[in-house]
Amino acid sequence: MSLLIDLFGYLSVVIHGLTIVAQSMALGGVLFAAILARPLAPTLGASGAAIRERTERLARLSALALVACEAATIALQGAVLVGTVDLSWSSVLGAEFALAGLIKITGALVIALTVGRLKALPLAAAAVVLAAATFTTHANARLDDRLPLLAVEALHQLGAAIWIGGIPSFLIALDQCRDGLQWRRVGRRFSQMSMAGVACIIVSGAVMFWFYVGGLAGFYGTAYGVMVGAKIAMFLCLLGLGAGNYFLVERLRRDPSTPITRLKRFAEVEIGVGFALFFAAASLTSSPPAVDLTTDRVSMAEIVERDTPQWPRMSSPSHADLALPALQSKLDAEAAAAAAKPAPAFVPGSGDLPPRNAEDIAWSEYNHHWAGVFVVAIGLAALANQAGVGWARHWPLLFLGLAVFLFLRSDPEVWPLGEEGFFDSLRDVEVAQHRIFVLLTVAFGLFEWRVRAGGLQGTKAALVFPLVCAVGSALLLTHQHAIANVKEQLLIELTHTPLALAGTAAGWARWLELRLDPPASTRAGWVWPICLVLVGVILLLYREA
Repeated sequence: MSLLIDLFGYLSVVIHGLTIVAQSMALGGVLFAAILARPLAPTLGASGAAIRERTERLARLSALALVACEAATIALQGAVLVGTVDLSWSSVLGAEFALAGLIKITGALVIALTVGRLKALPLAAAAVVLAAATFTTHANARLDDRLPLLAVEALHQLGAAIWIGGIPSFLIALDQCRDGLQWRRVGRRFSQMSMAGVACIIVSGAVMFWFYVGGLAGFYGTAYGVMVGAKIAMFLCLLGLGAGNYFLVERLRRDPSTPITRLKRFAEVEIGVGFALFFAAASLTSSPPAVDLTTDRVSMAEIVERDTPQWPRMSSPSHADLALPALQSKLDAEAAAAAAKPAPAFVPGSGDLPPRNAEDIAWSEYNHHWAGVFVVAIGLAALANQAGVGWARHWPLLFLGLAVFLFLRSDPEVWPLGEEGFFDSLRDVEVAQHRIFVLLTVAFGLFEWRVRAGGLQGTKAALVFPLVCAVGSALLLTHQHAIANVKEQLLIELTHTPLALAGTAAGWARWLELRLDPPASTRAGWVWPICLVLVGVILLLYREA
């Protein structure tokens, strides 16, 4: 139970992100079936029947996934409440968050049982799910303008479901079509749906920005505003991809023989970027709206001062001078003088923040800067490989060196450098995330090296690179540093958010290189190494003081 409480904050964000994904796909699937699959089925013949059957199956599976996610949310929050404030489970299930979750579970079960069999009931159940989800947003906690904001939140989630949640069904439909006329009908109808979804998102997003962020100072000076900025950046990327698909659909109207490979591949990337956006949205739930944080905001002058480029730190302080080892040495000496057992300087997962001093800051900057050296070298070697340099195909092995460096250096209080045991340290969310990143880096390097040097370029192993990159970037959007000073924490997050965005761009550019036909694949092949170099440069410029 204590471990669950320690990890509660991080797990709740991850589960909430998965819940948004499942909810959007379930609602998007129901709407896709009602607006596209059912009406077009008679005109598409056998393809229409297959589209209807498979998209309804996806909606059903997504609804069941939503049931699982909501059940996990209720179980997680309920277990923490029962274990910390001595509430009974009956009291927990009567709480507002649990009631909303149970309503969503009921609505999702109705969708799973009736989609494909009835017309009106799945739509009504989808409306119930949407309403219940709206009551778990920031709008429900507002004292002013609560009802208008609830309506706006519902519109925002509806737009995301129509557009991003409907793209997986759209891909299924494209795969089932057999000629240009069918592609044109499906593409045109989904373009109309997407434009409606985009309109919902833009209108509701503008209103929420006004009420939740409040202005420019809240946009760049708070954690909430920074994450809104990440969402806007990914939304603009989605708009660019969607515009490319819109113009291709218009070409299909004029020429049904137009190839649709790019339409499919852009849709795949839209799904990936959209899911990353959903995790950014989940992170917002753990931060108060910017308008409520009137103190501890970061000023533009502080941001400029922190981000002014300086020469990277290439030397590290002594491990013994770090705050935790120094404190532990003091406690050991005091215990020895008293012939007593020394107390630990820090207990992972205790809820307390570890002490930090100037040497800790220098240690962290050194780690980031040398990680930047690794990543810049990786990006440059990948560019050389793209240019045809033979030896450069082994560039993924540099990731293994980066992984070893991160494993040894990222958490100096943890084995093998520190006194905290490896498994005990995993109670600390930040340490656990660092270990996950190390594992992803190892997988990243080994699989991509096998692709480059082992002749697996045309196999599914090549897709590990973009997928691991995408997962790592999404996790970075949920990553937080355990620092007591709110301003200092935000200044660090201002660096990590661009890293996540650049990593997302690198992963999906690599995906397009693998999935598109020349010459578009060739152009995408030059984009992702440049993104890696950019990641390295950001790391080289990283500062904590």
